[in-house]
Amino acid sequence: MDLTLASERLLLSLPETGLVASALDFHTRNNEHLAPWSPPKPVGFETTAFWNDYVEKSHIAFLQGSVVRLWLREKSQPERVIGSAGFSQIFRGPFCNCVLGYQIDQALEGKGLMFEALQHAIAYMFVEQKLHRINANYRPENVRSGRLLSRLGFRTDGFAPRYLFIDGEWRDHIQTSLINDAFRPEWLSAR
Repeated sequence: MDLTLASERLLLSLPETGLVASALDFHTRNNEHLAPWSPPKPVGFETTAFWNDYVEKSHIAFLQGSVVRLWLREKSQPERVIGSAGFSQIFRGPFCNCVLGYQIDQALEGKGLMFEALQHAIAYMFVEQKLHRINANYRPENVRSGRLLSRLGFRTDGFAPRYLFIDGEWRDHIQTSLINDAFRPEWLSAR
């Protein structure tokens, strides 16, 4: 099974066994940077066995239509994972909705790479997965994430106190969403 999206500078693909070592390296070198924005890590997170299992489960979830996880790589270094974008909690029927999460290597922040990646990933979710809405939540302290979502067209829907357990505590989040204005009612029965 293969899903690869290409932008000007990036490749976005389903997790692959051949990239497990690179994905583990990404998380190791960005552990401290991502900790304030990440939920508790599962047991074994820092092992190759965990990531091999992650690849398998990601493919199963993709085939079931419940999750789309993408690993980001620069075209100039296609063997190196530099981030990820995930669309989880995919619901069909009258909801046609999902939740977006994303992360990028600290050394590559501020270069527009996540904006570029999410433009393509969101287009895929709206056109190919035929979703009506994408939700994204971020901590108020994460100003960079808020600006990114705003640039992508996400609107603020509200404030959720103590919404997610992140970095050792229940943290407040700002809830946002992006609506697919091209959504067609006949898509409700397409999947």
